[in-house]
Amino acid sequence: MTRKKKTRSIADKVTIRTGRRKDYKKWRHENPDQVTSSRRFVAKKQQQRKLQAVRKLARQQDGQMISIHPDKEADNPSGENT
Repeated sequence: MTRKKKTRSIADKVTIRTGRRKDYKKWRHENPDQVTSSRRFVAKKQQQRKLQAVRKLARQQDGQMISIHPDKEADNPSGENT
């Protein structure tokens, strides 16, 4: 017994014109203005991005400060390169 593989693609679920996947892909390519993400999906992604930015900022602030080139700063306090 073979089972159909689960897919996240909406192309299989939508019936446009003849209901064939190829036709839907073609229609989608020709009409990009009519194909938009749902408001719920957009809001979810915005929330995820905000949360990710907050976490990144927290990690940066909690992180240990390291000096990249401590010996160069000690040798040239004026910042000149020789």
